Amino acid sequence: MIEPILTAQDVVLSFGETPALRGASVTVYRGEVLAVMGPSGSGKSTLLHCLAGIFTPDRGEVWYAGQRVDQLGEAKRTALRRTTFGFVFQFGQLVPELTALDNVALPLLLNKTSRRAAYPKAAAWFPRLSIDGLERRRTGELSGGEAQRVALARALVTGPDVIFADEPTGSLDSLTGERVMDLLVDSVRAEGTTVVLVTHDARVAACADREVVVRDGTVSDRHAVEVGG
Repeated sequence: MIEPILTAQDVVLSFGETPALRGASVTVYRGEVLAVMGPSGSGKSTLLHCLAGIFTPDRGEVWYAGQRVDQLGEAKRTALRRTTFGFVFQFGQLVPELTALDNVALPLLLNKTSRRAAYPKAAAWFPRLSIDGLERRRTGELSGGEAQRVALARALVTGPDVIFADEPTGSLDSLTGERVMDLLVDSVRAEGTTVVLVTHDARVAACADREVVVRDGTVSDRHAVEVGG
């Protein structure tokens, strides 16, 4: 039986007077790619941020590998995001002043990995994601697809247990988005990494093992297949 790695139980969160999550519950299993779908404003990105320890819910529980994420202090949640979780966002959020290689090495350096160890490890991801030759380019010199693959390398370089991907192809054309998703899925399969993927695109969600839908701040299952199938 596949074990859960992440769970949200009856999570409630409001921003001021506006409710975002109204008792949302979801279980994420180790090694699966879970697509979280829903219309704009449904709460799907808010749910991802709660699972990742970025937002703390007003009520409810968030568990990762046997520990209550929502009860951890900020320092411990920050450490979790640096060492155990990886992130890919819609617009990559690369540091524009740095080269592509510097951006990929950055999480390792923040975790106090030596430069001698960090840079070869970062460089090894470039051929794996078909971006070799772009190591010295800055963000403004990369296409959208290239920048998103650099962001994917940055998310994977620390060997995270879980990657949180929030609309990772939302700013890309359909063909480039398909290529990025293929690389994402192939990479996490090879590494055994779990993925929580927020998307509104059914074609992107089709890459996942399972889909849940967020509507009006609550979660319902939509579709499931065998992990790795």
